[in-house]
Amino acid sequence: MSAAAPSTPATRSFLVGLTGGIGSGKSSAANRFAELGAYVIDADAISHALTAAGGAALPEIAAAFPGVVTDGVLDRGALREVVFASSDARKRLEHIIHPKVRQRTNELMRCEAATKAPYVIHMVPLLFESADYATRIDCAIVVDVDEATQIERVSTLRGVPAATVRAIINAQMPRSERLRRTQFVLDNTSTLAQLHDQVDRLHTVLVANARWAHRVSGAARAPGEHGTTPDSLASTP
Repeated sequence: MSAAAPSTPATRSFLVGLTGGIGSGKSSAANRFAELGAYVIDADAISHALTAAGGAALPEIAAAFPGVVTDGVLDRGALREVVFASSDARKRLEHIIHPKVRQRTNELMRCEAATKAPYVIHMVPLLFESADYATRIDCAIVVDVDEATQIERVSTLRGVPAATVRAIINAQMPRSERLRRTQFVLDNTSTLAQLHDQVDRLHTVLVANARWAHRVSGAARAPGEHGTTPDSLASTP
């Protein structure tokens, strides 16, 4: 994610939402999109920066969740256990984090690198759960794997207990609902090379849609007005 200086774009960037359950491989897909020229905004990376030592969200988190911040350092595991055990706690955390993530996202959307890219990928784990995110994008991509794969990957790669991974999955939108809402699906149950092949083919479709949207609507296209054509969204790679 670039830290380029803000600029004033002539037209709004074509915005593609990228989501998927925990351990689905969103970052792997996003990295490939970036290699192909897309500008990637990672909501998780922004959130992590906000909650790192000295981060803007730490004072509010410390006040809302006593004991999870010690000497200015967030115990992420402790916070995770609290928020995924209680929907009220999770909403309190989202109320603290989401406005700050949204502000930083808006800044990045206006930077020169974003406006010069063929399209912008906005990687958001809770893309469909948030009406704000869902109404701003032009189309959505879901990186999809089955639950058993999610649990195995997160437990093995991140050292998170399987029970905690299941709790996180249960707190997220059901897989079937994500698939119902999206326009594109990337199947990440196989190799990285096969994921890259799907991303490469989808990139071509997204570039064509972005060009079409800018040509038809130009600067008049407002956020939330979908610029994709029905035919181009009819199939997934």
